[in-house]
Amino acid sequence: MNKVILMGRLTRDPDIRYSQGDNAQAVARYTLAVDRRFRRQDSDQNADFIGCVAFGRQAEFAEKYLHQGTKIAITGRIQTGRYTNRDGQTVYTTDVVVEEQEFAESKNASGAQDGSFQNQSYGGGYSRPQGNPAPASQPAGDPSGIGGFMNIPDGIDEELPFQ
Repeated sequence: MNKVILMGRLTRDPDIRYSQGDNAQAVARYTLAVDRRFRRQDSDQNADFIGCVAFGRQAEFAEKYLHQGTKIAITGRIQTGRYTNRDGQTVYTTDVVVEEQEFAESKNASGAQDGSFQNQSYGGGYSRPQGNPAPASQPAGDPSGIGGFMNIPDGIDEELPFQ
């Protein structure tokens, strides 16, 4: 099984390109700075910088909503490759191919300017239905409900398969 889960901050704005041809597809590349749990004695580095690539809708989401400093959580798979550079040397690559990406902090915590992401869901993120307002006790900038949990509508107890 090839499954990767990462949480970190973008080191720069995503690089967005479009494939050529009739079915042009967006491709986004960005680097995540992921904090290390432990620091080595012989190294000042306390983060790993991991290259990520997203395709299609995931890339469009990155283009529209992600920017330098945004904290996100992603799931994906590791993919290796190689190519020959202009000097004739073989270069080996390792990237995480993004399957899902979600915001890992609230709009207020990130300092994001555009709050329109709150009603978007790409690749597994929960989005609140338009007609279901957040309760008054919800923390500001928390798009998913109280403390990250979904709001359960009134009167649903009769429909549950267990009690």
